Amino acid sequence: MSWISPDSVDMLGATAGLPEQLETSASAAVDVTGLPSPEGLDAIAVLGMGGSGVAGEILQAVGKDQLRLPIVLVGDYSLPAFVGPSTLVFAVSFSGETEETLEATEAALGRGARLIAVTGGGSLEELAVASGAPVFATLKGIPQPRAGVATMAAPLLVALERLGLLAGITPAIDATVDQLKRCRDSLVGGGGTALEIAQRLDRTIPLMQGASGIGAVAARRWKTQLNENAKTPAFFATQPEWCHNEICGFGQNGDVTRQVMTIVTLRSDFEHPQVERRFSLVKEFVGEAVASVIEVRADGSGPLAQLFDLMMIGDFVSLHVASREGIDPGPIPVLVEVKRRLAASGQQASG
Repeated sequence: MSWISPDSVDMLGATAGLPEQLETSASAAVDVTGLPSPEGLDAIAVLGMGGSGVAGEILQAVGKDQLRLPIVLVGDYSLPAFVGPSTLVFAVSFSGETEETLEATEAALGRGARLIAVTGGGSLEELAVASGAPVFATLKGIPQPRAGVATMAAPLLVALERLGLLAGITPAIDATVDQLKRCRDSLVGGGGTALEIAQRLDRTIPLMQGASGIGAVAARRWKTQLNENAKTPAFFATQPEWCHNEICGFGQNGDVTRQVMTIVTLRSDFEHPQVERRFSLVKEFVGEAVASVIEVRADGSGPLAQLFDLMMIGDFVSLHVASREGIDPGPIPVLVEVKRRLAASGQQASG
């Protein structure tokens, strides 16, 4: 698996290990004790930023057709006003030191919310343990939070199944693991669909589209993986919203957009018929204004399997794009510097 160079922290190996990561994390989540009571719950809030926040997006997309409680994603320092004793709060931080998540978690505890922590340790684990909340530990040895998407998402899904709020998760995870292994086997050698897409993208700026739900989560995941792994601009949009506004933005400047933009549509078997029709119009209406329109179709049994299938393809695409430009996909120096400066300014303000 040495087709990526440089790859200082083995992002290729971490990406290829996604099926085992999901399988192991789901199995471990079954044994965590001390889950809060589901009685009287009226909402679920998931606190998380960046790669950790994706866990909440996955839960929201997969659970929306079954969960009878609203799920609110919180990527901020502050909490919505409704959070209180009847709210189940998942605090997700790979490092355990994400400042936005820590501040929001402290506020949730102060309001008496029912907390479940998903973390690799740090201050978040300390907060949870001190409050008597259960902690789902993320797997060790994963080089970057974005590579740990399964170890952060599995605890949320399994916890809700154990609480009787979300049925069918165990077989869905089994089907997802099977699909990820098939997908991995077709991509890990450095060829296949992911290489073809990276070659077609060339040096254009990709705009991913997915249908609201699993397609939208996959589209955002592709965007952020291209941003962080390949250090390239990338954007995402959702259908049907795209057909209500953004489609108009290709009415002029086609001589420019044709040189710099590629649209990637991420398709699944779980789209509304009218959304399917909208996707069929993308190439017709904007095909001449972009370099190309690339369609990627999910495989797998069920929404969770198809979501992770699309995400794995996108992860490998981002690694190919990085490799073609000689970019090391692991380090993210600009994010490290942003956090350093924010920490320094915070210390000055409090001092």
